[in-house]
Amino acid sequence: MPPSSAFEPARSYRGDREDPPILIVPGLYNSGPDHWQSHWERELPTAQRVEQQDWERPLLGDWTISLAEAVRQRPGAILVAHSLGCALVAHFAQVTGGRGVGGAMLVAPADVNREGPAGRLLVGFSPIPRQRLPFPSLVVASRDDPYVEIERAEAFARGWGSDFVDLGRAGHINVDSGHGAWTKGRGLLRGLIHRVEAADRL
Repeated sequence: MPPSSAFEPARSYRGDREDPPILIVPGLYNSGPDHWQSHWERELPTAQRVEQQDWERPLLGDWTISLAEAVRQRPGAILVAHSLGCALVAHFAQVTGGRGVGGAMLVAPADVNREGPAGRLLVGFSPIPRQRLPFPSLVVASRDDPYVEIERAEAFARGWGSDFVDLGRAGHINVDSGHGAWTKGRGLLRGLIHRVEAADRL
């Protein structure tokens, strides 16, 4: 887990208003330098990656502790999760009640019950909690994602009380499916941030 000093205060990039901190939550094997999560981490001044001790052998307890520490250091953060990171966010919310989280963008949520070599690595994250998330959230999914069927992704979104975006045939919404910087995704993130800000004003 990175030291506390790795989490710097959020910096403004909208004039006199400060955006909420953004925590990038990768999945299995982390996200490489060309992945949209890495692009966003480099390009968004308030973004910080949640680091894990072992990206290749994920342990739910260890990963949850890392996420909890990151949220503690950056209260009000928007979680931007991909693949297994989405399951991690759901477990985190179940264990902690979502304290300190402003909202979550959950992209290509991996079905941890699937078969195959990678599926066996994810067994500790099964079953994925399906209770309503206590913060605004958005699920973004694809119709030809090899790691989750669109119907399952929609079911996750319903259980979590999330808005749902169907990207059509977009693979696993990663580098292999042509989603490098994924600028359209940045628009979805901006919309979620506006929802969070509106909820805070109520």
